[in-house]
Amino acid sequence: MLPYPTAARVDAIDPFHAMALFRRADALAAEGRPIIQMSVGEPDFTAPPAVVEALNRAVAEGRTRYTSYSGITPLREAISAHYRRVHGLDVPASRILVTAGASGALQLACALLVGVGDEVLMPDPTYPCNRHFVSAFDGTTRLIPAGPGQRFQLDGDDVRAHWGPRTRGVMLASPSNPTGTTIAPEALQRVLDAVRERRGFLVFDEIYNQLTYGGPTPRSALALGDDVIVINSFSKYFCMTGWRLGWLVLPEALVPQAEKLAMNLFICPPATAQYAALGCFEPESLAIYEQRRQAFAQRRDYVVPALRAMGFEIPTEPDGAFYVYADVSRWGLSGEVFANRLLDEAGVCVVPGLDFGVHERDRWVRFTYATGMERLQEAMRRIAAFTSALR
Repeated sequence: MLPYPTAARVDAIDPFHAMALFRRADALAAEGRPIIQMSVGEPDFTAPPAVVEALNRAVAEGRTRYTSYSGITPLREAISAHYRRVHGLDVPASRILVTAGASGALQLACALLVGVGDEVLMPDPTYPCNRHFVSAFDGTTRLIPAGPGQRFQLDGDDVRAHWGPRTRGVMLASPSNPTGTTIAPEALQRVLDAVRERRGFLVFDEIYNQLTYGGPTPRSALALGDDVIVINSFSKYFCMTGWRLGWLVLPEALVPQAEKLAMNLFICPPATAQYAALGCFEPESLAIYEQRRQAFAQRRDYVVPALRAMGFEIPTEPDGAFYVYADVSRWGLSGEVFANRLLDEAGVCVVPGLDFGVHERDRWVRFTYATGMERLQEAMRRIAAFTSALR
């Protein structure tokens, strides 16, 4: 019994069902079971030496006090230079706000753009926390089924068909969690055209942008115009998950309003993490990140064929992030039952599709290959034995 009522918005936010699996996996590991995690979207790599050195230097120099609510100027300038180097884009540092992770950036974007009852369009499947950020600011999410035929991404026709009187904008991610797929440039342009026709906003999540394989890094959505809002993070490509640092790129006219929110909601991003992140852009760090990207590509090129050989249907080749979205319906089990049995019987933890949407979610599980090759090889042996027994 609650001591007093909670806000109605809490009821609009679903629990993260996968957390129950995480807890069970941890409990089994604590009992001595050899559990292999293919569930958590966290690189097994950690911050490279230049980042750790920058952190130690900042602490030694006492750089632990509040910073500007927008982030330290050298880091904003380094991110601006990063856009010039990687994407050939001139993104002024004045448009960049450093945030407490990509989650902080998404909260600022939703606080800025979403009013009570406003609707935001997203593909189904999508990362659950994105729609929960909308709910936290008293908005609603309309999930649009986006199947493998369109790479689990939206198109302009989807936006036009589902835009309603309360719709204010669209939120997309590329590469996507849970599917690992990117949106084709022409499809993204059609989405943006449809949004602009309706004077709406596009929030584009690029936290996996540089973790793509089989071609050049996709150009940032910022190339399509100054009205696009982009989210990014130091967690995935830069391997700084627990440091809680990200950034938000806004149209210049929206920056003062976002800064007003940032100074009230967060005071500032983590100070020492900001100074440490300057080390991400050192040449030696960039070389390490490229080696790690190649390692992720090798893991994908091992895991995807191995799963397909076992009978998993992977209808769309994942070309980014570190996820594989696989159909398990051939075994007559829902994704939730499959994932729980795989954990209990084979000691491999994966995520069911239950969290990622509502359309055909029982068919799917998400595998993460953000762990070392030896553990992935052992996981494939266990999964092969498990699926053979199911047959």
